[in-house]
Amino acid sequence: MMHILKLLKSLFSAEKNARPTMKKYLIVGLGNIGVDYENTRHNIGFKILDKLAAKEKVSFENKKLGAICQFRFKGRTFILLKPSTFMNLSGKAVKYWMTKEKISLENTLIICDDLNISFGTIRLKAKGSAGGHNGLKDINETLLTQNYPRFRFGVGDEFKNGSQIDYVLGKWNAEENTKLQERLEKSCELVKSFGMAGIANTMSAFNGK
Repeated sequence: MMHILKLLKSLFSAEKNARPTMKKYLIVGLGNIGVDYENTRHNIGFKILDKLAAKEKVSFENKKLGAICQFRFKGRTFILLKPSTFMNLSGKAVKYWMTKEKISLENTLIICDDLNISFGTIRLKAKGSAGGHNGLKDINETLLTQNYPRFRFGVGDEFKNGSQIDYVLGKWNAEENTKLQERLEKSCELVKSFGMAGIANTMSAFNGK
């Protein structure tokens, strides 16, 4: 009888450990590694996470497939990931850390730039297509779903025909840099709200703001 009880306890423990942790969140900022890409529009995901890490007084460490750090806030654990795979292969890092940390799709937030939204506008959605974004496209293909939260940060579309790549890989202009700090602060608030208040409440509070 004792042997059976020990076996059941062991099975229950294994099942519990395999379940996603509901109070743990993976926050992924998309971007490209290297000094050539720092402060470019395409790297806004990295920039938001750098701002959040600085505010929470935590530092990134280079680990498998990305730079990682984490902080706790009111019982929630936020794991921040900057993939080192380059934008077009972001899915590999996302899947690895979701699996390693046992984090569910609904608790995984992807942060990326968006050309179709005016500069500084923030938009949170529970799911959606890649919308032409190569990072999201690779995540969709790797996870075999597009049903995960994504936070799009508007970078505008002030470029001539045929200059899209140069624009997204270009540096912020003087006017954008002036306004960027306030937008980064708002973005950090959104990330924490996502974990604390849930996606629906966060969408209502922040979208278009």
